[in-house]
Amino acid sequence: MLNYRIPEDKTYEELITEAQMQIPFYSQEWTNFQPSDPGITILENLTAFEALQLSRIHEMTPGVLKMLLKLLGFEAGKSRCARILLAAEQKMQPMSLPVNQKFRLGDLCFETNRSIRLHGGALNGVYGLFHGQRQEFSYLADREVRIPARVFGEHPKAGDSLLFTMDALPDPGEELIFYVTAAEHRSRNPFEEKGDGTFAQLLWECYTDQGFVKMHVRDDSKGLLVSGEIRMRLPDTQAVPWQEAPDKGYTIRATLVKAEYDVPPKLIQIDGFLFEAWQKETLSACYTFNRVTSASLPKSLTEDGYCTIFCKEEKGSSYKRYEPARLLGEKGRFYETKETKDGQILWMFDKRRFGYGPSKVKNAIKIVVYNEEMMRKYALGTVLGCDHQMIRLPKGHIVAESFCIIAERTDINGEMIYDFVRPGRYGETDLGYDLYENDGYLLIEEAGDYIGATLYLGTLGVMRGEEGNVRTDNVFTAVGLPSSVRFYNPCPGVKGCYRETLDEVKRRFLADLKRPFVAVTARDYEQLVMETPKLCIQKVKAYLYGENNLVRIAVMPGTDEAFPKLSRVYRQAIEKQLENRRLLTTRIEIADPVYTPVDVQGTIYVKRQYENSLTLIEEVIRKNIDYIHSGRNFGEVLKFDQVFHEIEALECVEFIYELSLHPQNPGLAKLIEADIVPNENCLCYAGNILLQTG
Repeated sequence: MLNYRIPEDKTYEELITEAQMQIPFYSQEWTNFQPSDPGITILENLTAFEALQLSRIHEMTPGVLKMLLKLLGFEAGKSRCARILLAAEQKMQPMSLPVNQKFRLGDLCFETNRSIRLHGGALNGVYGLFHGQRQEFSYLADREVRIPARVFGEHPKAGDSLLFTMDALPDPGEELIFYVTAAEHRSRNPFEEKGDGTFAQLLWECYTDQGFVKMHVRDDSKGLLVSGEIRMRLPDTQAVPWQEAPDKGYTIRATLVKAEYDVPPKLIQIDGFLFEAWQKETLSACYTFNRVTSASLPKSLTEDGYCTIFCKEEKGSSYKRYEPARLLGEKGRFYETKETKDGQILWMFDKRRFGYGPSKVKNAIKIVVYNEEMMRKYALGTVLGCDHQMIRLPKGHIVAESFCIIAERTDINGEMIYDFVRPGRYGETDLGYDLYENDGYLLIEEAGDYIGATLYLGTLGVMRGEEGNVRTDNVFTAVGLPSSVRFYNPCPGVKGCYRETLDEVKRRFLADLKRPFVAVTARDYEQLVMETPKLCIQKVKAYLYGENNLVRIAVMPGTDEAFPKLSRVYRQAIEKQLENRRLLTTRIEIADPVYTPVDVQGTIYVKRQYENSLTLIEEVIRKNIDYIHSGRNFGEVLKFDQVFHEIEALECVEFIYELSLHPQNPGLAKLIEADIVPNENCLCYAGNILLQTG
């Protein structure tokens, strides 16, 4: 039904014509077919009703389609702001960033979602300790140098470690974010789990006044194997410089506890002291303060001057709006403001003086700050209480997670009260509405106790979807911060997207139908193995082996070894991938790749003007016989004619007098007539090449 094609509907005129043509078959006495005849009038009414039924019976409404997809486990993906990590250069001392601090890149805006303290530290040195020696990789912290480094050597083993030295560290218990840029293997499949330690596990420690202390770390680089962030929580004890470090700085040590790498890690860049920002632009923001009787915000956040203040006077009550005090001695809901020496705007509430003030309860004070555009458009309309009331919003592509509206209504005493209402709440007395963030409107489903309430804009931020997934090494302009501090992103923006449309969900469902879940054919097995998460798979071939219902799968990993073999980790991952996908009566066996050299002998007459003819001929032979690095698969027949004709096609070749191919191991590959036929799990490569030229 999701892919149902609507048949061609007939028009009313076509249906009434067909009906009138059928009359003689049922009644010879009915001869008056004019509109004045009562029978024709009845027939016209019934035909019109049939036309309406036909138009409705094939209708697939968006609501029906949405529910059908949901039953199958496919729901629209939510919109997400792109996330980046920023680094600050040339800062001479620590500095603070307020919540919603803006960083601009062209017409794109990125913001922090919390206040952040930037410390003055920098990553100075990187050193590897392996094979009993120390090797310096400090150039990995220099953005002008892009030289890959095997930070654990060619053969990593448990006990090898990596040292990071810095001139300062954040305070105990604070967070530190690194980002490593790895030279990733081109054929590696994505990892599925964030904390996947299949290939390696690292113990992260920080040197403190109590020696090296273990840290809690989230390592998205999978043991420095792929590009990703490393988020560390510093110990509660005070970090101190380590005198045994090469440059006697503050030191973080990463030690290999488990080392089963398929490809040794190779790093290109290491960046430290990073912080998060999201691609969004807050046009109206709501700041909440808990259990206080005063509140403050940085002046930069309120420079437009459009602020509305709401206070909660009792636990569990709605908010009341407060105004700035104007006259001495007046009573009412008022506040006073002043600017502090550190650039903050302070709102002060004096219950003794004015008679009203916030209670020390949760979410006691809310300050809503508008820019000039939103201040002109913040009134949204009135709740009518009708079904599916639509209210337009000033902007589209809204950040749904932070959006809210303010509902103004009167209480039993006739006083104005205010509630901050988020989408998706459907209690009996709640104002329930759905936010359509892409199109910029909200749909009220349940009015509850809010019929007649006036709605105002609360929090509104907009985003740009995939445009926020910017490339690396952009320079950002920080609004309101010194221009001497340079901000850049060492890693790309990720995960920015708009909310999925119904058509996109449907296309995703139809594409999923084409992906094999249960392995039936050889192609199903091969595709599933090629898509095994986290592995580097170069070649796969599935075939029946021996007795019935035994499927053998030859797999060549895409590692850097000359003749790659399947490790324990690879076997376990492939078996796990296939176990739930095989047919119940089918057994599976994973086969190691085997390799056999093919010898070539021949006599070839070449043209005299070519000096390097023998080299060119050998290159063609090796290219044709090389199954390991070419597109040739397991068991593929090596055709003698193909090798012969490619050599013959060289400009330096006069003619081929004699040529023969011979496998060195007849048990792995057979010579049938002049062709080489490898076994199903065998790959060929060039062996001894003995050529005579004439």
